[in-house]
Amino acid sequence: MKLTSISSHLPSAQPQWVRRFAKLGLGAKGVVYCLVGLLAFMAAFEIGGRSERQLNKQGVFRFILDQPFGQLLLALVAAGLVCYALWRLTQAFLDNEQEGTDAKGIGRRIGYAFSGLVYGFLAYGSFRMVVGSQGNQGGDSSRQTLVRELLQKPFGQWLVGLIGLCIIGVGLYQIYRALSGKYLKNVQTSSIKTEVKAIIIRSGKIGYIARGVVWGLIGYLFIKAALEANATQAGGSSHAFVFLEQASYGSYLLGAVALGLFCYGIFMFVRARYEVINTSS
Repeated sequence: MKLTSISSHLPSAQPQWVRRFAKLGLGAKGVVYCLVGLLAFMAAFEIGGRSERQLNKQGVFRFILDQPFGQLLLALVAAGLVCYALWRLTQAFLDNEQEGTDAKGIGRRIGYAFSGLVYGFLAYGSFRMVVGSQGNQGGDSSRQTLVRELLQKPFGQWLVGLIGLCIIGVGLYQIYRALSGKYLKNVQTSSIKTEVKAIIIRSGKIGYIARGVVWGLIGYLFIKAALEANATQAGGSSHAFVFLEQASYGSYLLGAVALGLFCYGIFMFVRARYEVINTSS
């Protein structure tokens, strides 16, 4: 079913709730990425006994849960992620961003839908942790299960390799957005105080580059899993952090990426405050 036919059966977006959901969602995403960056930095320099092997988003949720009033805090973050997911889905199906129905527009709307589904699953997993259902499958092990099943299919190695190339493409696009300045597309930079504007803009650029590096490493690990027909080589952010840590000057590399991800989280707060949220379909 085409996106246009789906959107025709959905109610029109109401400006206030779309705007509120977007801002709450961006704030929750900022919290998650700031914690990912902080914990990765601690793991890089062995502060507080942190391990880079546990630094996926599920690890961040467990960290929140272990804090005083952890269940309440995690529930708030989960609610924010639900808001983010719903905002992305309205962008996909109601076309709030006026992307259109040509190939480029459909591609972007599919990207919004994919982002919405990913963060919807993250919210679901965090709510399960709030109510005490920890589960045995983390994000990385789920990816390994998927890769293991694909490798058993005809042309499975090619499929896994293609997924890896697509993930690298996402990473390169993040870096392109940073270097081209497109990450500022909808941000009202004129409203940011002059004395902090340069720092905020630079933090966003650094953050998107760091996120692109992590996506690129994840894609590389998928390709490595395909070439070696070994599902354990694949994984998510924690595997990427382990890969960095094991490289020459690994602690410094991981520390730099960690600071970049923290900057990305800070920039999500900036977006929540200053981004123009399109609400008309």
